[in-house]
Amino acid sequence: MTQPSGAVGYAMELSQLQSHIRALITLEEEEAPMVSCYVHRAIGRNGSGHPLLERRARAIRKVLAGQQLEDFEEAFDRIQRYLGMEVRPTTRGVATFARAGRRPFFLGLQFQVPLPHRLSANATADIFHLVKLKDSYHRYIVLISTEESARILEVNLGAITREVWVEQPELRERVGREWTQEQYQNRRRNRGDRFLKEKIELVEKLTAAAGHTHLILAGSPRVAARIRNCLPKHLQAKLIDVVPASANARVTDVVAATLSTFIDREQQESLDAVAELLSALRRGGLGAAGSAATVEALRRGQADVLVMAQAYESGPAWCCRDCGWADAMVSPPERCALCDSGEVRSANLKEIMIKLAERQSVEVELVQHSDLLMDLGGVGCLLRYAAPEQDRWA
Repeated sequence: MTQPSGAVGYAMELSQLQSHIRALITLEEEEAPMVSCYVHRAIGRNGSGHPLLERRARAIRKVLAGQQLEDFEEAFDRIQRYLGMEVRPTTRGVATFARAGRRPFFLGLQFQVPLPHRLSANATADIFHLVKLKDSYHRYIVLISTEESARILEVNLGAITREVWVEQPELRERVGREWTQEQYQNRRRNRGDRFLKEKIELVEKLTAAAGHTHLILAGSPRVAARIRNCLPKHLQAKLIDVVPASANARVTDVVAATLSTFIDREQQESLDAVAELLSALRRGGLGAAGSAATVEALRRGQADVLVMAQAYESGPAWCCRDCGWADAMVSPPERCALCDSGEVRSANLKEIMIKLAERQSVEVELVQHSDLLMDLGGVGCLLRYAAPEQDRWA
């Protein structure tokens, strides 16, 4: 019997996070600063009043004055109220964005995976850690199997967002009453085969409908091995691991075990992207490396995959408010190098690249550790097409 139980309450799906990111990057700038706050929250405790946030708030107050300082205080107070009163007990990570002024704005997001403590006040929202969350914890399928039952889970951003329960009808009670032992064994074998086929069909439907690219098997090693051997080739290509689990293991514990496996695979895929970038650069093909060349490729719409070290920092950078030109340089240019506008201001090139990538739906691979990528300047991108006049090593 198959019983869809629907989405698990309070769990955010990947598509919802993508919508929130797009809303944040398209939000028009105002004179009032946008306050971005990330909190790693212990279960059962709120994140307001954390010493690190208080220290950052004091540092921000020192560089703001007048109306901007008043607007910061109002926005930070709204965030503090949210953290103190509106966070659910099971939440482990919180991201809040608040702005006062003529066009006030507030967005509070809660996740079942941790986020780092961070507080900033800038013209635009700091979305880097949302993008990192999306890259590290996006969707996958878990099939938990025993001889008697199966649970098929969709995991989004570290939380179960969909659950299907498959239960094999009990046959043992009919032995002696209706069947001989031999008939029971034959029926059990046939029913087991049908049950196995049903599991795989459900996984196929779920992956096809939602576009999942990763599958993890869990539960009884013997049953998981049978399922693995029966998977069609297109599902075998999505399988990334088999996680042993006892029949009475809690679902939350099984999902937690699969998360570490999934993150490891994501990091390997990020390293694969670095290798692909190096190969493209060596061939003189579709690749660009370094801050200037990467931001230019993104600005032109050439980029297919942005490959960025998590530790990447661009140093001093400047951008044009009129045309979007940006570059890393120590001294501010008097005018924009592209449109000759005088509206040039300091900028965070890392945030600019992330926002350009998200705006264009460019895939982002954030790499935890790669000396090879750091040797290239910490950032690069795979290109959709070549521009002969472009310097790909700038």
